[in-house]
Amino acid sequence: MIGAYFPQAPGMDPSIGQERRTPVTPSSSSRYHRRRSSGSRDERYRSDVHTEAVQAALAKHKERKMAVPMPSKRRSLVVQTSMDAYTPPDTSSGSEGEGQGYGTSSSREGSISMEHWIGRAIHGTSSTTTTTSSTASSSSSSTRSGGSGAAAGRLADVLAQHVHISNHSAPPDVTGYTNNTSNTTATDGIQVERAPGAGTAAQRQTPKYGNAELMETGDGVPVSSRVSAKIQQLVNTLKRPKRPPLREFFVDDFEELLEVQQPDPNQPKAEGAQMVVMRGEQLGVVTNWPPSLEAALQRWGTISPKAPCLTTMDTNGKPLYVLTYGKLWSRSVKVAYNLLHKLGTKQEPLVRPGDRVALVFPNNDPAAFMTAFYGCLLAEVVPVPIEVPLTRKDAGSQQIGFLLGSCGVTVALTSDACHKGLPKSPTGEIPQFKGWPKVLWFVTESKHLSKPPRDWFPHIKDANQDNAYIEYKTCKDGSVLGVTVMRIAMLTHCQAITQSCSYTEAETIVNVLDFKKDVGLWHAVLTSVMNMMHVISIPYALMKVNPLSWIQKVCQYKAKVACVKSRDMHWALVAHRDQRDINLSSLRMLVVADGSNPWSISSCDAFLNVFQTKGLRPEVICPCASSPEALTVAIRRPLEEGTTPPGRGILSMQGLSHGVIRVDSEEKLSVLTLQDVGSVMPGGMMCVVKPEGVPQLCKTDEIGELCVCTVATGSSYYGLAGMTKNTFEVFPVSNSGVPVSEFPFTRTGLLGFIGPAGLIFVAGKMDGLMVVGGRRHNADDIVATALAVEPMKFVYRGRIAVFSITVLHDERIVVVAEQRPDSTEEDSFQWMSRVLQAIDSIHQVGVYCLALVPSNTLPKTPLGGIHLSETKQLFLEGALHPCNVLMCPHTCVTNLPKPRQKQPGTNVLMNVGVDSVFEVWDHHIKQPQVKYVSLTTGNMYLRAFIQEMIFLSHLFLFLIPFLLFIFLLVLLRDRSCGTIASSLTCVQLHKRAEKIAAMLGERGHLQDGDHVALVYPPGIDLIVAFYGCLYAGCVPITVRPPHPQNIATTLPTVKMIVEVSRSVCVMTTQLISKLLRSKEACTAVDFRTWPPVMDTDDLPKKKPPLLYKPSNSDTLAYLDFSVSTTGMLAGVKMSHTATSAFCRSIKLQCELYPSREVAICLDPYCGLGFVLWCLCSVYSGHQSILIPPSELEVNPALWLSAVSQYKVRDTFCSYSVMELCTKGLGLQTDSLKSRGLDLSRVRTCVVVAEERPRIALTQSFSKLFKDLGLHPRAVSTSFGCRVNLAICLQGTSGPDPTTVYVDMRALRHDRVRLVERGSPHSLPLMESGKILPGVRIIIANPETKGPMGESHLGEIWVHSGHNASGYFTVYGDEALQSDHFNSRLSFGDTQTVWARTGYLGFLRRTELTDASGERHDALYVVGALEEAMELRGMRYHPIDIETSVIRTHKSITECAVFTWTNLLVVVVELDGSEQEALDLVPLVTNVVLEEHYLIVGVVVVVDIGVIPINSRGEKQRMHLRDGFLADQLDPIYVAYNM
Repeated sequence: MIGAYFPQAPGMDPSIGQERRTPVTPSSSSRYHRRRSSGSRDERYRSDVHTEAVQAALAKHKERKMAVPMPSKRRSLVVQTSMDAYTPPDTSSGSEGEGQGYGTSSSREGSISMEHWIGRAIHGTSSTTTTTSSTASSSSSSTRSGGSGAAAGRLADVLAQHVHISNHSAPPDVTGYTNNTSNTTATDGIQVERAPGAGTAAQRQTPKYGNAELMETGDGVPVSSRVSAKIQQLVNTLKRPKRPPLREFFVDDFEELLEVQQPDPNQPKAEGAQMVVMRGEQLGVVTNWPPSLEAALQRWGTISPKAPCLTTMDTNGKPLYVLTYGKLWSRSVKVAYNLLHKLGTKQEPLVRPGDRVALVFPNNDPAAFMTAFYGCLLAEVVPVPIEVPLTRKDAGSQQIGFLLGSCGVTVALTSDACHKGLPKSPTGEIPQFKGWPKVLWFVTESKHLSKPPRDWFPHIKDANQDNAYIEYKTCKDGSVLGVTVMRIAMLTHCQAITQSCSYTEAETIVNVLDFKKDVGLWHAVLTSVMNMMHVISIPYALMKVNPLSWIQKVCQYKAKVACVKSRDMHWALVAHRDQRDINLSSLRMLVVADGSNPWSISSCDAFLNVFQTKGLRPEVICPCASSPEALTVAIRRPLEEGTTPPGRGILSMQGLSHGVIRVDSEEKLSVLTLQDVGSVMPGGMMCVVKPEGVPQLCKTDEIGELCVCTVATGSSYYGLAGMTKNTFEVFPVSNSGVPVSEFPFTRTGLLGFIGPAGLIFVAGKMDGLMVVGGRRHNADDIVATALAVEPMKFVYRGRIAVFSITVLHDERIVVVAEQRPDSTEEDSFQWMSRVLQAIDSIHQVGVYCLALVPSNTLPKTPLGGIHLSETKQLFLEGALHPCNVLMCPHTCVTNLPKPRQKQPGTNVLMNVGVDSVFEVWDHHIKQPQVKYVSLTTGNMYLRAFIQEMIFLSHLFLFLIPFLLFIFLLVLLRDRSCGTIASSLTCVQLHKRAEKIAAMLGERGHLQDGDHVALVYPPGIDLIVAFYGCLYAGCVPITVRPPHPQNIATTLPTVKMIVEVSRSVCVMTTQLISKLLRSKEACTAVDFRTWPPVMDTDDLPKKKPPLLYKPSNSDTLAYLDFSVSTTGMLAGVKMSHTATSAFCRSIKLQCELYPSREVAICLDPYCGLGFVLWCLCSVYSGHQSILIPPSELEVNPALWLSAVSQYKVRDTFCSYSVMELCTKGLGLQTDSLKSRGLDLSRVRTCVVVAEERPRIALTQSFSKLFKDLGLHPRAVSTSFGCRVNLAICLQGTSGPDPTTVYVDMRALRHDRVRLVERGSPHSLPLMESGKILPGVRIIIANPETKGPMGESHLGEIWVHSGHNASGYFTVYGDEALQSDHFNSRLSFGDTQTVWARTGYLGFLRRTELTDASGERHDALYVVGALEEAMELRGMRYHPIDIETSVIRTHKSITECAVFTWTNLLVVVVELDGSEQEALDLVPLVTNVVLEEHYLIVGVVVVVDIGVIPINSRGEKQRMHLRDGFLADQLDPIYVAYNM
């Protein structure tokens, strides 16, 4: 029928296509398909069709020099994997379809170097130059050899990840060079706060060339390092155009448009006529065929008791045991009797006819298995043969247990030796295996059994519809099904095999196959008994020792038939050394059990090539096709001598992937050569149906699933009616929808077609099918291609697994192979890259992940093959522990959503009417009539006076008489029990501050307005020095002291702040003063470069002559310096007015009175932490309990103990403090409770932060300490930033903070779409506290500066009395100053002056009411603008990607992401052995693709604690980036995804 698609052999008349066994040898393919020269020996042992194709494909790439970054691996990891103490892997068999392309490939001359590969993505590019601009939007210029200039502009679009430069520029970075495209210019280069060596002091203009050696970080810092060179290589690689872009999209729930593979209009389509059902020959009724197998056994057992039935071999190849038909009969009867009468009681027998029992026998004991199997048949019990469980946790053993459980198995039959070998508990009991039901173990050896009475005979019926046995089948997903075979089917199947193979009585057959299932069971246990044949059984143990043993047995016993797999032929070839005494002329049939595997043909050819000289005739090789459901599907009949051997089909892989048959032309590399597996079995019918959907007949040139209709098939999946119907009761229909037969067909699970003369060709299995981008690929084909790339050097044959995983709505191909222990990193990487290249060339499909694991580590099936589903499970769980991984998501993932195109220059929000604009301001402070209740109530004069108090120093003097002996400040520092380290009353503070003011005047000779750096540890001294500066008229700057254990990196930061703030002197303690002079400190910063350093431990006795009174309330009170999360150091100016307004706002919000105690566990150097630590207690007169966060590292319970001890109602902490308590005290809550720790009085516990609230942390903290009385409503967060140190702060009287769920995908488009909790892609956002009194907020578009509607994400702008008055920089950069602190809206209210926070967020009016009875407005912070990553035209917030990554594997403790030259870099901290590092690479790549539609460019695995975190507990991602690019992270592993 499809003769038209096969090239005709020369001189053949097309009309004789119907004649039996038409040769289909294509002459056109002679270049690849060499005809066998009979008698000559091909050294390479195989038909080299495929190897040559692979080598030719690789040669094509040889000219394309292309540097691909090799993954970096820590030395220890390299040593561990390569020098592993190893045992050679048990290569006793391949993976489940074990015949994958065996035979060594010819070793190639000259190996392709690592640089030469990069799949077919490289189409003849001669040179590419990349220019990376400082804004990291890589514009690229490229020269093409083809001269197509138009392509140059398209190159960079491949990534489609242009960084969008917003006009919200970051605060001036005084930590290094800014070569920003906006208006910042660096003049005084200050020592970089990053790692030393990242820059020098003089500003340079770096010439920007397309060199990997000289590049810049995002802010222009030039780097020359290996990492950056590798990334540049990667970027260059990815710039090569992929396959043609796809055009259409489908909608995925919401606006996200994922590309969907559209059928290529040029793809081949089936053109043949509809096929007709093929019928096999009549099943002849031979007179002496027995009515059932038991009857046959009885007949031979009584007529010819001495005839040999089975000979088993020991591991030396000597006959171990001969089982005669007489012994088999008598022992089977004994087993049957004992099963029915000796288990349980007479009244309640344990086993009744029809019950299922398990047969657990090892592979080296076929005699015991045969006895037990026939014993079950005679007792009318249904045997379920399974493998021996070697350990309690065998791969797949649990699934076998489920099968036994569902079959209701309670008895397991086994042999004595096997019973002794099963794992035992200390009491000698056999433990219950994982997932197994409770079974009784029954040993079938004769000595353990009772003799049946003389009058007892088994009841032997004719074959009927009862179940005969159940064969287990492992599915693609690892689940195990039981295929039931009826007695009539079993008998008919034996008859069909006998007729096809022309078996006769007393023939000798050599069997190498597993006798418990499949072809081994059918030929060597069932059909052999029906025909009284003699089986020579070769166990696996012998094959391992001597792969030639089966050939020797064929010669020794002059066997007529041998049953083997193609790997047995392959091994025989490898072991063959021209033995003289081999003669295979007795063989009339060599059954190749896996002949349906397309790759068995090479083993068959190579075997024939070598053994033709030893008497092997070509027509003897008989491939067969089988499946558990349909039993034997087809088998090639042994031919009469001299007839022409059957032909081959040489088919186009491209056509096969589209499901059509196309004979390939000569010059194509991607061909698949198929051999036929004979014709339909006698008494059966066969058709080919479409693999998916309705079982419609295929066309003659179309590949489909083979279906058979015959009595001799399985009848059901035990206990699974639905699946049974879909598989065993199929009614194929024609195009017109009419069923082709009244009888049901059975699906075989094999893909193929029926060729000329009714010959059946199998192209693959349904289980191995992977549909990638709409095209079908077969796992076996991919394996064969991988093995054709110099396999023996790097990986083990037969130890390679190919499967697909679903990532982002499509299947992705994963290849896992066991690596030889002696191959080097470089070799392995080279092999991997060439495999990718070969698969890409031959199959036109990308491999998503290629992993190499150490030898002998992949999970095995009982026969030594690879357990595919278990391997896949380990891969997905991150438990495979590979030693090499190469991910290629950039080449494989072609269905990402369309990049968002932003229209340049248009204001997308201009349509928002002013009415709908949402502006919020707190109603507490409208006019100056503010209620004050904090001091003696009723004293009108006092209230009015305090409102006039703009200057803290004045207020302080005024408060002294009222708060004379109240302890304003209590510092807790005792490491063990948290006793008071020092405390200070109002008077003490005042007196000590006066002395400092005097000292500044005397020793320092300071003028009004001079800047003084205060370098103190957290404590009372810092506060005293601060007020001393105010008394003296100086401007204080609080600076964190250098860390004594880490001077080299922390001291330069201190120096930088001192310089940038223009401090004229440094005040500090004696201890720190000594530290600055120490030798170690001087190597980092020369002491002579410091301004005068004064220690304040010994203060002068006298007071200053006069306290300073500032003339203007807008003068500078202090400077607040802080390093942002992006590594920028920015100082802001706080005036006396702002400081006073700030304190007033906090006092109102938190209701702070003199009677209050407030516990503060924050760093006192910047932001709200400084204000609460130094200013608020003086302003409000309450007592502050100060706990330095560093003390918690020694005693994590210090903070909570203090809160409990002082009965504190209000407490403030940072995220790092909360994390310390959650991790450090998580398991100690009971002991803390028993010590009387009580948190029930806490009404507000506020986390001070400059980021999006960390819901997971606050919730786990609340849950953890709920038992200690902490009310979940108490925990809330605050929000502040550089322009306004506190915008929101949860007060005492306001409503509880609310949480909303927004759609994460809408957020990427700057839209706010509220969704229900738990809906897909939902992101919980918690309100950042209540807006402070006197604060007005509006959400504006950061680009156009227009006000935004409620459903839009925009920049938070703030107008308030306590805004900072500007940046304090060494540049005096006015443009940036006015942009950040004095912005106006472009329309609407254009008069109000706003400060821009640099944070994105949105406002939402809630249903709750606040104290004034008005509806409460909630502010939700989403993330910092300068941290947001613009990828594929969408805005991503690092924290969202990091949260996804941390969830993927238990060993990931922390994660940080950043972009570099448009690549997404993910850094993960590993808490586990370094062996787990490579497991994380695929998991991280998968989760970011699935949840964020982004491709990870680089995955970096580092040790715990490498990701830098600032004092507020925020990640310093830019520091991390600079450390990574400067090669300073010492990563465990760096993977560059291709």
